[in-house]
Amino acid sequence: MTVPGMVQSNLEGEEIAARVTLGDDDELFITPTRTLIYRASGLLSDESVDEYPHNADRLTLTEKRRKTKFTYEYALEGERSFTIPATRTEDVLHPVLAGVLNGNGITDPGETVVQTFRFSEVTVIVTSDRLVKHIGAAVWDTDFEKYHYDDVTNLSFEEGSVATQVVLETDGRQQRLKIPNDQVDEVRERIKRALCSYYDVGSIGELNALLEPEEDEREASTSTVDFGPGVDPLDANPPVLEETDSSRAEGGETVVTDSQPPDSTTATGGLTEPTSASSDQQVQSSPAAGTPVRQVDANRTERPETEPASHGTDAILERLDALEAVIEAQNDQLEAQQATIEQLIAELRQGR
Repeated sequence: MTVPGMVQSNLEGEEIAARVTLGDDDELFITPTRTLIYRASGLLSDESVDEYPHNADRLTLTEKRRKTKFTYEYALEGERSFTIPATRTEDVLHPVLAGVLNGNGITDPGETVVQTFRFSEVTVIVTSDRLVKHIGAAVWDTDFEKYHYDDVTNLSFEEGSVATQVVLETDGRQQRLKIPNDQVDEVRERIKRALCSYYDVGSIGELNALLEPEEDEREASTSTVDFGPGVDPLDANPPVLEETDSSRAEGGETVVTDSQPPDSTTATGGLTEPTSASSDQQVQSSPAAGTPVRQVDANRTERPETEPASHGTDAILERLDALEAVIEAQNDQLEAQQATIEQLIAELRQGR
């Protein structure tokens, strides 16, 4: 896929590390130092490219039903943000977060971000060399913790009824990550694969045997477990969302409102003699028993038997032809306006 010319001119010799489609012709490009947002020309805007450096102090997501806003916070420039369709959130977050970690020197050159997990206000990032943990409303800021795989001496999992704790032992301390059970399988597999790949072993048993300290080191270590100031368990239980049905009435009963108007034709006790003197429209006020009575539609307008001939028929036909031409022209204009409105809605949904 070709890179738009405006993006190519803004690369400044950098290579594109990741590329995500945002809908239609809009795209996101990740370089080692920046995030580039390309917007194709449309009814609301011209073709443009916006840059967001990766040396941000904070990255925050604001998620709504249709759109997600990414906000970068810089020490000098303040806040800068861009908006994308909500369906592209996870596809964009992974490469953006990888770029921010690299831009702040948290990951080393050549280190790759394997997976990003978000649990309520907890973010866990698994890379090829380390585990990064952040607690708070932001996805990432400078108040984070990281554990390099060189410092890991044991990996285990403590299962619970609601959540499972991932226990990393580093330098004699236990670092705990509390993961909801509905997502723990993927997290466990990602961490196991990353550690096994880093130490070039095939299983957790082999990994723990390789990382087990020597006898002298084991005797020198204290028997008590020091959790330290930065090893508090994560409160990663996501809130339980209760589904509500606005269409269900209280107590399980459904209220049905009959909006049908009453019948406008109400039977009367007797028949009124018609005022028309026409013989074929007369209805006897006292019909004989068994004789069917013909009902006349009261809304129908009876044409008199002797109607004078209409004049100016040709003029009327000409006016009808002219009206038809005007209506066709108006229909064409409405169709063009409808197409324009649909294009505007599509562009607004893409965050323009």
